[in-house]
Amino acid sequence: MGKGTEAKRTPIKTPIRRGDMVKVIAGKERGKVAKVLRVYRSEGRVLLEGVNYVKRHLRPRQASMQGGIVEKEAPLHISNVMLVCSKCMKPTRVGRRIEADGKKVRVCKKCGEVI
Repeated sequence: MGKGTEAKRTPIKTPIRRGDMVKVIAGKERGKVAKVLRVYRSEGRVLLEGVNYVKRHLRPRQASMQGGIVEKEAPLHISNVMLVCSKCMKPTRVGRRIEADGKKVRVCKKCGEVI
């Protein structure tokens, strides 16, 4: 690796997708349930709605744009969240099942329902 270059990371496989409800299971935001806004597969992180706020200092760029301190959501590591089943409303591990028509679906390990 040369100076200033970043190593290519292989995207991780995850059952979590944009729009899913997840529960934070570790860290300062533990216990919160939130909606997934974005999944960064190459970094292994997820961006959640209303969770893990950080403060960023912005410099004014143009005459019209104002600088200052902005609060925004930061991504969490994917291992710190757990998918919440839409039927039993509990955090669960995810299984895979192939339906009769050959379609792969995600399955709740607790209640057996398709997520």
